[in-house]
Amino acid sequence: MSAEANAHPPLTPCVGVCRLDADGLCVGCRRSGDEIARWSRLDDAERLRVMREVLPLRRMPR
Repeated sequence: MSAEANAHPPLTPCVGVCRLDADGLCVGCRRSGDEIARWSRLDDAERLRVMREVLPLRRMPR
């Protein structure tokens, strides 16, 4: 693995708890199944937008 690859880890909200709830959102990161599927094709700017603007608005179920 190159030093460049280590210097810039992939941006992801994944916490390793991968299970969709009744609303179709991951209980670990709150992404939808579609967002998870498309994640590898998003650029860093779009990933950051989702992590900073979209995911914080999704409340955790009680």
